[in-house]
Amino acid sequence: MPRPRRSPRTAARPLRSDRSRRLLTTLLLATIVVLVADLAGAPGTGAVRTAAGVVLRPVEGLLRPEVGRDDPGVRGTRAATAADTVAAQATEAAAFQRLLRAPETRGRAFVPARVVAVGRAGSAGPERVTIDAGSRDGVRIDRAVVNADGLVGRVVAVSPWTADVQLVGAADLTISVRAGAGVLGSVGSGATGPRRQAPGELTLTPVQRGTLSHGDVVTTLGSLDGTPYLPGLRVGTVTEVDGDPAALVPTAGVRPAVDVTTLDVVGVLVPEGRTVPRAPSTGGG
Repeated sequence: MPRPRRSPRTAARPLRSDRSRRLLTTLLLATIVVLVADLAGAPGTGAVRTAAGVVLRPVEGLLRPEVGRDDPGVRGTRAATAADTVAAQATEAAAFQRLLRAPETRGRAFVPARVVAVGRAGSAGPERVTIDAGSRDGVRIDRAVVNADGLVGRVVAVSPWTADVQLVGAADLTISVRAGAGVLGSVGSGATGPRRQAPGELTLTPVQRGTLSHGDVVTTLGSLDGTPYLPGLRVGTVTEVDGDPAALVPTAGVRPAVDVTTLDVVGVLVPEGRTVPRAPSTGGG
């Protein structure tokens, strides 16, 4: 009885499998030869490795399409990965657009960056983060860092491609601020001071008795030459005022404008020095 003929598609698979097996064997033998020569200190092994890479790269290209090409699971994983990448890029683009429209960056020069690492955490959350912009991008120590919601912190260390940022709420960071109707004071970690605040909140200590109310906006007072802080950066909002009549200067709790636990896209402000001297004023008489 004659044997049934196999279809061309069925017959092609073993041939392709044999070819792949031979190519893999060739690749393995070439790799072993290069490794043995390299370990033995043979001269010219660098050139051998380079030549092997050039010769075997087409082999890799022939084999790669076969791996998982017809596997629905692999195709589904690749599609899901591509969708996740597109979604992440869209989220980052939206965050950057919000940063461009924020009061802190409007009309100001800044270096955009992303948070790529988180440092140690304190009582109120993380105290430092690392961003993917450094001295080669124009970032310097003692530059203010903001996002679309307000002040994030200040740069405390810089390398060519990255920088470390000390966050608002860190135990050793104090910021001079203006609150409400012009009350001057300083804001620091809510874990320190005469009255401990709720986790994640800050403590506002006025320099003298003034009128503070729930909902007052707290902004930076500003620094000489804008370093580290330009004036008017949003720090937070007053949530409660210490009503102790015995307190010489009552303190207040402040909810930070920025949630430092969800940081992503930020901007490092680049203050510009004064180019036109301030005109002297004369008294009337």
